Amino acid sequence: MTTPSPAELAAAFPLLNDLIALRETAWFNPAATTLAEGLPYVGLTQADVRDAEARLARFAPYIAEVFPQTRAMQGIIESEVAPVPAMQNALAQRYGQPLPGALWLKKDSHLPVSGSIKARGGIYEVLAHAEKLALEAKLLSLQDDYRKLAAPAFRQFFNQYRIAVGSTGNLGLSIGIMSAKLGFNVSVHMSADARQWKKTLLREHGVEVVEYEQDYSVAVEQGRKAAERDPRCFFIDDENSRTLFLGYAVAGERLKRQFMHQGVTVDADNPLFVYLPCGVGGGPGGVAFGLKLAFGDNVHCLFAEPTHSPCMLLGVHTGLHDAISVQELGIDNVTAADGLAVGRASGFVGRAMERLIDGYFTVADETLFAQLRQLHEAEHITLEPSALAGMPGPWRLTADYLSRFTTAQLNNATHLVWATGGGMVPQAEREKYLQGQR
Repeated sequence: MTTPSPAELAAAFPLLNDLIALRETAWFNPAATTLAEGLPYVGLTQADVRDAEARLARFAPYIAEVFPQTRAMQGIIESEVAPVPAMQNALAQRYGQPLPGALWLKKDSHLPVSGSIKARGGIYEVLAHAEKLALEAKLLSLQDDYRKLAAPAFRQFFNQYRIAVGSTGNLGLSIGIMSAKLGFNVSVHMSADARQWKKTLLREHGVEVVEYEQDYSVAVEQGRKAAERDPRCFFIDDENSRTLFLGYAVAGERLKRQFMHQGVTVDADNPLFVYLPCGVGGGPGGVAFGLKLAFGDNVHCLFAEPTHSPCMLLGVHTGLHDAISVQELGIDNVTAADGLAVGRASGFVGRAMERLIDGYFTVADETLFAQLRQLHEAEHITLEPSALAGMPGPWRLTADYLSRFTTAQLNNATHLVWATGGGMVPQAEREKYLQGQR
């Protein structure tokens, strides 16, 4: 099938004119449906997520052993969820509109080990691969105490193998740090958008960093080609990996337990709206899948993208998914939100989740920096720009979309912004962000 020209696409899909003009845009998916109707298209089930949870539980003693910062949580890599009332007030003043319900922040920005949402999927896939190799070699059984993996003999075993990944930064950090800790040789293929401090940190962990002047798609493709030349190299495919997706999905039941402990009710009368920053789509897609399994039709997920990189909105809205990139519309894919600087969305995630995502919206870099400063001033929390993409979400819901809910439901709603990165940002970089510098 020949992809239509930009002019033909814009004529068929007028919304694309707003994307091309880099205007902040929102689109609410008319194909969004119930969990029961949408779940069969995902190709994964609750049993798959439970299997991932069990694997992470097996590895927890090892994680606590080698990463002391996780010992308070017994080796479970999880983040805090907290209300941000001062930020809610600041945004109400900014937009001239109070928000019914309550605004919360999910601080994946401060996940242990690698300081971003990628500590969920990236670390999980490395652990799953390590377990598979060790089981096949009969060095490990599922009943073992996984702390044995910290022994020199296991590091020597894993050192026979290589792991490769393409990344804009945060996925590379999670995979590089975890792989190197286990003993793997690891190569991270970094796009032009990746921050220098992330490259430096990886090299300090003994990770090979391969740099490119092109964007994320080129880094991924080159990483894939390098892995194909080495039979002992395992390529972690952020665009298509179901294992990564399941690592993210574990977040759903964990959030449900956190809300129960904090007295937050999510049901038909108390809906949950979740705003997820989106790059290639694996992280937000996996989390949204886990949330839908945990909360059913009472959770409503929305994806947020930079105005310069609206690849998922473009792919889902046109139905072309990974058959089109933002560059084909003349959009440059250059944004301060380096973790979201992706020109072509995951076809797997787009197709699997398109019926379970309520909407998509884009955010300008200027908005990201303004809200980064507001969050710092209001709540004393400093994130990286990409992690703020979901923050304007509650104020981007249109009257038409909100008409699906009663006034009582909206007054009782919880709005959760998923902060996806920033916990490991050096102080000097934070100061630049607060000054609006890339």
